[in-house]
Amino acid sequence: MIQVKRLGHATFSTADLERQIDYWVNVVGLCVVDRGKDHCVLATRAGQECIGLERETRAGHLLRTSYQVKPGSDLGEIAANLRKHGVASERRKDISPGVRDAVTFTDPKGTLVEVFAEYEFAPEGNSEQGVSPLKFGHLAYRVHDPKKITDFYCDVLGFRVSDWMGDHFSFLRCGVDHHTMNFARYEEERMHHIAFELRDWGAIHDACDYLTKKKIELVWGPLRHVVGHNIACYHRNPDEIRVEFFAELDQMKDEELGYWDPRPWHEERPLRPKTWGKGTLRSQWGFGSYGTFPGYP
Repeated sequence: MIQVKRLGHATFSTADLERQIDYWVNVVGLCVVDRGKDHCVLATRAGQECIGLERETRAGHLLRTSYQVKPGSDLGEIAANLRKHGVASERRKDISPGVRDAVTFTDPKGTLVEVFAEYEFAPEGNSEQGVSPLKFGHLAYRVHDPKKITDFYCDVLGFRVSDWMGDHFSFLRCGVDHHTMNFARYEEERMHHIAFELRDWGAIHDACDYLTKKKIELVWGPLRHVVGHNIACYHRNPDEIRVEFFAELDQMKDEELGYWDPRPWHEERPLRPKTWGKGTLRSQWGFGSYGTFPGYP
């Protein structure tokens, strides 16, 4: 089985490349590591590539996602493993400044997936502007059949199911974090949201103030989720992509133990992966003045 270790970068289309670059640099605090007339790659200040942009007439469409497997892995064996699952793939070179070699294929929802083993960290960013996340945390997508796509990512790429919300929203992990991928049932297949981890609750507080200064309104939060228990706030970027900043996401540092590292806000001790009821509150703190999140399952 292929065993994905972490989420790499995600590439989006945009009709206004310059505006998107300005947002990712001056609001989020990412650093440009490659830029051409019609494309751009951005990384965290710690040197991990996370966002790619390509100029197209449509905006905010997810074009590609990438994932890293164990360094030293044989990409030829990965291609052979994909063939066993009936998945055609090809090798591609230089998909980004940090990824020189990758196996690429299309997942069941039609997104191009790039799997790589070796990664060259980008130089440390020296910009002090923007929110400056620690890492690209997770990606959520709206699909017709969340069970089908969840099974594919688990059976083919080695993800594990962390939780379900009813039968319509799956949470998948590939490392210690509660989720790296989400799949939610919707009529229209498209992006749901992407998320970046910040240092702590204080950084979430500062990010909310910074977004206000930039005249960017929150669309939900701040709140503490029940599933995953992360503190989170959400806003939309200029291409209407919903972006989450989060901290304190549940972690399972020992898979053999089988439960999330205990936290005082957990409902059960120990708390294990489970299926939460469809009526599960989206926030432990209650909605109140925070409002609801239209379109959130």
